[in-house]
Amino acid sequence: MRILVADKLAEEGLELLKRSGMEFDVKVGLKEDELAAAVGSYDALIVRSGAKATAKVLANPGRLKAIARAGVGVDNIHLETATAKGILVMNTAEASTLSTAEHALALMYALARKIPAADAHVKSGPAKWEKTRFEGTQLAGKTLGVVGLGRIGKTVAVRALAMEMNVLGFDPFVSTPSVLDGRVKVIKDFDEFLAQLDVITFHVPGGAGTRHLLNRERLFGKCKPNLLVINDARGEVVDEFALADALKEGKIAGAAIDVFAKEPPQQDHPLFTAPNVVLTPHLGASTEEAQTAVSVQACEAIIAYLTRGEIRGAVNAGGIKLDLPPDEAPFADLARRIGMLLSVLCEGGVKTITLRASGQRAPKLMNTILRLAAVELLDPHIDEPVNVINVEHLAKGRGIEMVQVQEPAPPAGLVGDILGIRVDSGNGGESHRILGTVYADGLPRILRIDNWAMDMVPEGNMVIVKNKDMPGVIGTVGSTFGDAGVNIADMVISRDIKPDGAVALMLIKTDSKPTEALLTSLQSRPAILMAKAVELPARK
Repeated sequence: MRILVADKLAEEGLELLKRSGMEFDVKVGLKEDELAAAVGSYDALIVRSGAKATAKVLANPGRLKAIARAGVGVDNIHLETATAKGILVMNTAEASTLSTAEHALALMYALARKIPAADAHVKSGPAKWEKTRFEGTQLAGKTLGVVGLGRIGKTVAVRALAMEMNVLGFDPFVSTPSVLDGRVKVIKDFDEFLAQLDVITFHVPGGAGTRHLLNRERLFGKCKPNLLVINDARGEVVDEFALADALKEGKIAGAAIDVFAKEPPQQDHPLFTAPNVVLTPHLGASTEEAQTAVSVQACEAIIAYLTRGEIRGAVNAGGIKLDLPPDEAPFADLARRIGMLLSVLCEGGVKTITLRASGQRAPKLMNTILRLAAVELLDPHIDEPVNVINVEHLAKGRGIEMVQVQEPAPPAGLVGDILGIRVDSGNGGESHRILGTVYADGLPRILRIDNWAMDMVPEGNMVIVKNKDMPGVIGTVGSTFGDAGVNIADMVISRDIKPDGAVALMLIKTDSKPTEALLTSLQSRPAILMAKAVELPARK
C-alpha cells in the first residue's frame, strides 16, 4: 500500500505511517496538474488545507481508495467526484473537540469574571485600582444552556457539571428527555429553555435552521437580564447587531464571541463598542494539541481503512455502493428529494424515520434508500458530518429509530414501486409522510404529502404552502409572488377535507429562489397556515 502526503503533517503523524510499514511519500506544494498525475499511483491521499483534491485531480483516480483531511472541513476535496469514483473521504472533526470546548469554557470564565477588561485596567497603570468596576459573577450554581448536543456540546456540558453548574440542553434532533445519564435535561421549546438560563453557549451548525436562533425578539423579550451569551459555533446563529443593542440597553449582561457572520467583521461593528464583551478571532480549534491531533488521526484513519477496512470520520458514501443500474438509480434520487422536503417540514425534532416500500425494485434498495433520505433529513439540523455510512450511528446516538417495512402491496389507490417515508417527532407531536414513485421516464414523482394527493417532479426552488381552503387564497398567493418578482413555474393544489373545514396544500416551483421577505409576506396573510421554501437539485 502506498500513501501520498500532500501537505505538511505533524511529525507524530508521519511516525505512525512509518511504524505501520506502509510506503509513503511526502510531496508538499503540488500544483493541480501535478497532483492529478500523481494520485493514481497511490492507495490513499492525506491533505490539510493546502492541497486541493479537485474534480480534475480525481477524474482519473487510478488505485486511489481513500482521502483523509487532517482537519474539520473538506472544502478542498471535491466530494461529488470522490463519491462517484468510490473514494472514501474522511476528516478528523473529533480531534478539535476538546480544544473547541475548552475555548468556549475559557470565554465563559473570562466574561463572567471580566478578565480582559481587568487585565487592560492593570496594564494602563492607574494610580489606584478600581476593583469594583470588575466585580464578576460566580458560575457555580448558575444554569447553563447548551444549544446543540453533539460532540462539542456534550463535552462542554460534562465540564460545566464538574464546575457545579446546572446544565440544560436544547437540540430538536435529540429525542430523549435527557442526556449524559440524566444529568442534562433536554428542553424541547427554545423560548422555555432560554427563559431559565444564566449562561447560553452555542454548538450547532450554520444554515437556515439555526440562523439568528438568538434574535432581537428573544434578546429583548425572553432573556434574563443577567444572561451571558457565548458563541463558539457559527456567526449567523446569533443576530450580532441585535446582540449589541441588547447589551447597550442592559437587556442582557454580557457576550463572548469567537465567530462572526463575516470574518473579520467590519471595522465599525457595534459589538466593538458594546459593554462587557469578549471577542476572539475564531480560535476555537487553535491549539498546538489540536493541530497535532488532526495529523495523527488522519494517519490513523488511513491505516485503519487500508489494513482493516475500518471507517473513521467518513464524510461521503465511501464503501456504500451507489452506482446502481439505470432502473434503480432514480429511486435513490427520489429518496434524497423526499428527505429534503421532510427536512423543512419537521421542525419539532425526530423520534422515528420509517420507510415503507412496495413493488419489485424499491424493496431491494431499502437500506440504501432509508439512509439516503435520513441523511438529507438530518444533515441541516446537526453539527456533525452526516452521510450514508454514519447516519444510522448518529441517529441512534440521538435516540432516533430508523425503521424499514416491506409492504406486500402499494397504498390504496396507487400502483407500482412506491416509497413512503414517515417522520414522527414522538411524544404525541407532529408527524409527516411523503409518498413517491418513479415513472417509466425515470423521473421521481411526489404523489402525496401527508393527506394531500398530487403528482409533481420535485426539483429546483420550491415552496410548500398550507392554507385554509377558502376563496381568494390562490390569487393572494399568486400576487404575493408577483409583487416579489418571483415567477411561478409550476404548481399543484390539493385539499384535505376535515370536520372543521378543508385545508389546502400548494406545492409550487419557482424560477428563482424565494426570498425571506416573500415567505414572511405569505405567512402574514390570515388564511396562510404555513409557507416553507426548499431548494432541490435540478432535474437530471
